[in-house]
Amino acid sequence: MNKMRQIQSSNINLYSIGFTQKTAQEFFTLLANAGVKRIIDTRLNNVSQLAGFAKRKDLEYFLKEIADIEYVHILDLAPTQDILNKYKKEKGDWKTYEKSFLDLMKTRQIEKTISPKLLDGGCLLCSEAKPHNCHRRLVAEYLNNKLGNINICHL
Repeated sequence: MNKMRQIQSSNINLYSIGFTQKTAQEFFTLLANAGVKRIIDTRLNNVSQLAGFAKRKDLEYFLKEIADIEYVHILDLAPTQDILNKYKKEKGDWKTYEKSFLDLMKTRQIEKTISPKLLDGGCLLCSEAKPHNCHRRLVAEYLNNKLGNINICHL
């Protein structure tokens, strides 16, 4: 029984969420109900006017005031502008984007710079409504492959 508790307690609970196609109420309620401790912003550009309530300064304020959730922005978890442009502006395909982004994470060795303590209870944030074609899913899966003890939950 003790061994089982140790195994379970060593697991990291990592969430992910996109803010588009959600109202502020839906977004903050999902985070609070899941018990998220911190948002880990994985966006390259987190100050865009298009981000609405999810612009960096506004989001940081709302998270703290509404749900006592910490905010951190980690650029090493974001794609480069070049990778983003090839996919979004030049209408590239997902497979090419995925390979480029996974290669970037390997080069950056994010598993060595991101602490498991920061990840546990953390929630990777990006704009995409669903995780399927979003780099936040790639980040979560990459870290799970490297660290091996991450429970991933997409909100």
